[in-house]
Amino acid sequence: MLSLPQLIGFSEQNGQWFAENVSLSSIAQEFGTPCYVYSKKALTHAFDAYDKACFRKDGTRRARVHYAMKANSNLAILNIFSKLGTGFDLVSGGELARVLAAGGKASDCVFSGVGKSHSEIATALKAGVKCFNVESIPELTRINEIASSLQLKAPISLRVNPDVDAKTHPYISTGLKDNKFGITFEDVIHTYQVAHQMSNIQIVGIDCHIGSQILEISPFLDALDRVLSLIQELKTVGIAIQHLDIGGGLGIDYGGDTPPDITKFANTLLDHIEKSGFTDLEVIFEPGRSLVGNAGVLLTLVEYLKPGETKNFCIVDAAMNDLMRPAMYEAFHAIVPINSSSTDSSVYDVVGPVCETGDWLGRDRKLSVVSGDVLAILSAGAYGFSMSSNYNTRPRAAEVMVDDMVVHVIRERETLENLYQGERII
Repeated sequence: MLSLPQLIGFSEQNGQWFAENVSLSSIAQEFGTPCYVYSKKALTHAFDAYDKACFRKDGTRRARVHYAMKANSNLAILNIFSKLGTGFDLVSGGELARVLAAGGKASDCVFSGVGKSHSEIATALKAGVKCFNVESIPELTRINEIASSLQLKAPISLRVNPDVDAKTHPYISTGLKDNKFGITFEDVIHTYQVAHQMSNIQIVGIDCHIGSQILEISPFLDALDRVLSLIQELKTVGIAIQHLDIGGGLGIDYGGDTPPDITKFANTLLDHIEKSGFTDLEVIFEPGRSLVGNAGVLLTLVEYLKPGETKNFCIVDAAMNDLMRPAMYEAFHAIVPINSSSTDSSVYDVVGPVCETGDWLGRDRKLSVVSGDVLAILSAGAYGFSMSSNYNTRPRAAEVMVDDMVVHVIRERETLENLYQGERII
């Protein structure tokens, strides 16, 4: 039996799949395939689940959500979250430009990432970002020098590498000693003391992010305890921390996964901080996948059914360039026909047209399909379009947003001419 994720905004009714109140079949017919489809209802529901935990019983705020926009950076999605009240977690100057273009504020942005360039730092300083999450002493030195040249103070927090196993895929684990991220736990106090002596650095916070698609609360609590101990130790050497950024990384249900309930997860961490005696810290969550992952699907057309001696192949018009996660992480996405069929089912590998054996979207899937049917690849709202490419000179997919009965095009499908318009023959 196929295990489907628990979805908000997408549903199957009498053999037909819908995004809110619009059939996916009508969307595929009007906008073509491959096509990403998002539900505004699902985005809002996920945000509300976090926001519910961000207030105490007396109504006072104890935390705020900063969307980790690398998961999906479409302007329409950023605008929706900005209107709901999120800040943003950035990892590039391009992402800052997107926030501003979407109507967000630089002062609501934290700038993360291990390789911030000179121009990115200068632009972010001039724009007035909330803070930089600093990951090394060389980066700290560069920020101080640039801030000095601009006659500005740079607000910073240090990203702590707590050496905690997030129990997730090694490519998306970020909190172990052999990962490239953050300041080694044993070096954090010294690095803060170095920062404290820099004339154009203002220490405002501390940051920790241990990975992605984490399905248990215990690794978060382990990391949190290590960071809270650092805050206490910093206080004894005269360095005050104003905010605690506890990162993101909460997993979603891709089909058979059992992540914690969002509100329960957030409450558990926030209650733990307050019970540990830290009641005056501003706390920041940086969710990405758990806000958008199950708010999107990828529609794709069945081009051919190719039977084989050991494998049957369902060849579709979407490919690894449209959805990289299966090829990169061997990730599972549930795949369903958007309309039921009386055709006998067979077991297929769902593959795309890209000239790579690694171009697959699902393996060993029992499907009742014929050529011309449309499939929905579920849970594709995070790290779908944002990781897509033009490999094999393939235009990137269209993106649409469903808001109740209205379907909005939020990114037009690329044309072939778009792909080489900046190129020149010599």
